[in-house]
Amino acid sequence: MINSFHFIIYVKDQKKSVDFYKKVLKIDPFLDVPGMTEFKISQNSVFGIMPEVGISRILENKVDFSSDNQIKCELYLVVDNPSESIEEFKSLGGKIISDVKLRNWGCNVGYGMDFDGNVIAFSN
Repeated sequence: MINSFHFIIYVKDQKKSVDFYKKVLKIDPFLDVPGMTEFKISQNSVFGIMPEVGISRILENKVDFSSDNQIKCELYLVVDNPSESIEEFKSLGGKIISDVKLRNWGCNVGYGMDFDGNVIAFSN
């Protein structure tokens, strides 16, 4: 049985990413120390931000983060208004990949990308 779920992205610049995600998620982190930041998303889910240099050290330098164009993960956010959220995302410096539109699974979803190549979806 899984008691909680932690989703962690790896970033080049922890402070820049934390400042960005504080605005995107509209919450402050509950943990913000050099090497790790965590946002409580719900009672049993946490979104984490870790510098690439930190995870590289933990993984004994067996993972290569040298490609800036490499997609690393997708963060799928269910929000009240995907169009409004993706426009705000863009104003914060995020890159729009695909505008909000009705997808074949029945949700209106738009896709963007953060500074580190992580994909962020805004869905209803």
